[in-house]
Amino acid sequence: MQKITPFLWFDGKAEEAMNFYISIFKNSKIVSVSRYGEGGPGPKGTVMTGTFQLEGQQFMALNGGPHFTFSPAISFFVNCETQQEVDELWEKLSEGGEKQRCGWLKDKYGLSWQIIPSALGEMLQDKDAEKAKRVMKAMLQMDKIDMEGLKQAYDRG
Repeated sequence: MQKITPFLWFDGKAEEAMNFYISIFKNSKIVSVSRYGEGGPGPKGTVMTGTFQLEGQQFMALNGGPHFTFSPAISFFVNCETQQEVDELWEKLSEGGEKQRCGWLKDKYGLSWQIIPSALGEMLQDKDAEKAKRVMKAMLQMDKIDMEGLKQAYDRG
């Protein structure tokens, strides 16, 4: 059993969000769902809580009402191995949401994601400070991260 599980608060869209996320990520599934009954705080039959997995990582979702919303102060960082993976996740997760700078996006539920190629971290940690600085400067100009653009900045010099 996973020791720490992200717990996501939705305003009536928990089931829709879970289905959206599992449609995007491989190795994903809904694990369990509990629904509101008669006289509960939510409409009878709607999801109260749900547990789902994305890439084997477990999450919980709650239809808790309009009291709380997501903030970019919490985001999910997604390591991507290829530009194709970056492109696919960027487009699918941002659909109906908002594309932002430096690999960040907000999905249609207001949840923030960082879609980042693993190579970016390696380049930013290079022993050659000038290479790392050029990569950082290039990244800061990007919305969706472009691995070829990062590589060009890294190799220039």
